[in-house]
Amino acid sequence: MSSPVSGQSDSPARDPRHWDDVALQRALDRAGDGSWGPVAVLPSTGSTNADAMDQVREGAPEGFTVVADEQTQGRGRLDRTWASPYGAGIAMSVVLRPLVPDAVWGWIPLIAGIAVVDALAEQGVAAALKWPNDVVIDGDARDGSAGPRKLGGLLVERVGPAVVVGIGLNVDLTADELPVARATSTRLEGADVSREALVVDVLDHLRRRYLHWQLASGDARRSGTVEAYAERCVTLGRGVRALLPGGAVVEGEASTVDDDGRLVLRLADGSTRVVSAGDVEHLR
Repeated sequence: MSSPVSGQSDSPARDPRHWDDVALQRALDRAGDGSWGPVAVLPSTGSTNADAMDQVREGAPEGFTVVADEQTQGRGRLDRTWASPYGAGIAMSVVLRPLVPDAVWGWIPLIAGIAVVDALAEQGVAAALKWPNDVVIDGDARDGSAGPRKLGGLLVERVGPAVVVGIGLNVDLTADELPVARATSTRLEGADVSREALVVDVLDHLRRRYLHWQLASGDARRSGTVEAYAERCVTLGRGVRALLPGGAVVEGEASTVDDDGRLVLRLADGSTRVVSAGDVEHLR
């Protein structure tokens, strides 16, 4: 959504940590017919997911979105925290009300991951997915340890007949502000990203992917979702260590994602193991 500029500009330099409500509204107006929304922008909140879940209980429509400059109690999977300096990233949560069988709702976080990667590509960021819910840059961590570098993540929570898709992305963090060596930001990857445009691109790609999946009655294979996820997932083809619920550990090659979105590992003895939940570490 940027345009080339020739010569010297008299406009002040854009402050990436200052949220421009007008720019966001203009971007939303250009993006579509407004059938999704509205978008509520907050300077600070405990958790955008908690806010969106509260709004679901009040009848929030599909597509209702909460965006915040700062989360003081942001959450990730397994009750981990998600910290970001004020104005340095994106914290957003989107309400969905799926009309497909509950049994296939497990695809929603993977669909959201596809949408985020495609939105980042429009901003010049070559991101990918690490199963199950990390948005990453392929390559070693900044301290030389095994990567990939984590750019963001997703947390999907159910509220009755609805789900809330939480998305956190590091945009303007400097190296000194990174929480861990494996983290990164779009700024550190060399991209000048407009947070306002990125929010709109995420919503646009999520709506299209999600509706296409729903029109296929939630069939991930028929909708092309399995193939799309596999194309963007850097975990596949890698040696990995899976840390399973309960403390068990299994190592093998991540060979594919099955029709239920589960990771299929090929073990050293030639057998396979299906992983439906857990943390996955890439091995060198």
